[in-house]
Amino acid sequence: MKEKNQKEYLDNLRHTCAHLLAKAVKDLWPGTHNAIGPSIEDGFYQDFDFGKVKISEEDLQKIEKRMRQIVENWKQFKFNEVTVSEAKKLFKDNPYKLELIEDFSKEGKKLTTNNPGDFLDLCKMGHIENPSKELKNFKLLKIAGAYWRGNEKNTMLTRIYGTAFSTKEELDSYLKMLEESKKRDHRVLGEKLGLIMFTEYSPGAPMFLPKGAIIYNELLKLLREEYKKRGYQEVITPLLYEKGLWETSGHWEFYKDNMFSMESEKRIFNLKPMNCPSHCLIYKHKIWSYKELPLRIADFAPLHRNELSGTLSGLTRVRKFSQDDSHIFVTEEQLEKEIENVLDFEKYIYNDIFKLDYYMRLGTRPDEFMGEVKLWDKAEKILAKLLKDKKIKHVIKEKEGAFYGPKIDLMVKDALNREWQLATIQVDFQIPLRFNLTYEGSDGKKHTPIIIHRAIMGSIERFFALIIENYAGKFPLWLSPTQVAIMTIADRHVEYAKKLREELEKDNIKVDLDDRTESIAKKVRDNQAQYINYLITIGDKEMESNNLAIRTRDNNVINMNKEEFIKKIVKEIKERC
Repeated sequence: MKEKNQKEYLDNLRHTCAHLLAKAVKDLWPGTHNAIGPSIEDGFYQDFDFGKVKISEEDLQKIEKRMRQIVENWKQFKFNEVTVSEAKKLFKDNPYKLELIEDFSKEGKKLTTNNPGDFLDLCKMGHIENPSKELKNFKLLKIAGAYWRGNEKNTMLTRIYGTAFSTKEELDSYLKMLEESKKRDHRVLGEKLGLIMFTEYSPGAPMFLPKGAIIYNELLKLLREEYKKRGYQEVITPLLYEKGLWETSGHWEFYKDNMFSMESEKRIFNLKPMNCPSHCLIYKHKIWSYKELPLRIADFAPLHRNELSGTLSGLTRVRKFSQDDSHIFVTEEQLEKEIENVLDFEKYIYNDIFKLDYYMRLGTRPDEFMGEVKLWDKAEKILAKLLKDKKIKHVIKEKEGAFYGPKIDLMVKDALNREWQLATIQVDFQIPLRFNLTYEGSDGKKHTPIIIHRAIMGSIERFFALIIENYAGKFPLWLSPTQVAIMTIADRHVEYAKKLREELEKDNIKVDLDDRTESIAKKVRDNQAQYINYLITIGDKEMESNNLAIRTRDNNVINMNKEEFIKKIVKEIKERC
């Protein structure tokens, strides 16, 4: 089966399974309203309004059992085109279907019902031909909340996720992958390794515990070292700004629903969701010459975005986060070279340092945008040329640029094979005009700079989550919150172990001393569970010989002179191996 046809078949199979799920739920809980049930990557979902009934994941097995009973009698779907009035009569008891009927009729879309024999629903074509024979290999996975049509002002529905495959082998392989992926989930590992926590008192705002803060600060240290080499200047900016700033930048028109607002002395203020307007204020505070550009302003200020509660997910979708944000003010002549420099910066971080697989997406002009089409076309042409010239794997995403300019997003997958945007490069001809930013050119006249919005890691929180999952919690030595654990066999070895710890810490090596009155076997197990890079056992022999018994994270045991060991790991850390 060709790849395209196979994908189409899987979509039809999963969409059919969503109908089957709806029928089973309505059988088990009469009066429940089903809303929509599309196929999605790797599965499907169906949204329900259960009214006052509360269901849990413990109910999924019961629903699945009912689905298997129903599908035995399902036949090929019969489709029938109906008028608006006919559709409203057929689905008069379902407010969600009635709303869809009203919207479809306004858009001039045809209204189609389907029925496999005992379940009439409102749906277009796109189903398998023989459900009773083809729909065997499915599994319900989880339950979540979802606002009707993604609007928090609407009813919160219950969303049931599932998956389906053509064969049992494919389903079993996928479920096995899910089980393995759960072990890599950054929320699970973050708790197990003592890195992060969350609190209901501040939804979507992660807390980094001491070990997590070490990793977070190592990431910033890496970036700051690179900034110094690459000519960036770091600034510190306020978090709260009066509404007028966002009106000038255009965010009030395009983004205000995603901003946290408050009133003080009869003025509206907002927590900033991005840094670009404040960096424009910094640029505007003095007169610039073309000789002083590019100006590369970097900022790690916390940002706040009013994400819907139903979309929050660990560190990957949050309300409070920081970016390794920068805005580069350039002349038109400098634009292409500066973007090339940023692409090289990204390659260094993702390929050379973290060894992460990625591809890029070029987002073009959306339907709602600021500025002139010719400037958009110019920017898109430059970005496309650079991606092609540097032979970077990428796809074109039509109409997915920012409202002020086209962009290149860097995409990385998590443990569940979901794609997340990390780095970004955005070319902006528009906001400099709105702020009336200028520089004096070589001709003595005033010109408008272009802004490159760029983030290398992107959201530090999201980047943190992705490296937890891609490394499965086993961080490279330079990034580990605990690089060495020293374990004593008996109390008489503690003093020597303390002196060894002091020696290691003089070279800025992160060390834990495990001098508990436990067996050495238990200490090894406990410290291995924390994925510490090197475990050192101290007993009589080590005290007498000045050699160390070292167990690596891969469970290899080596003996090494103390001075050689220190020299070795200092080199590893310095070179970020």
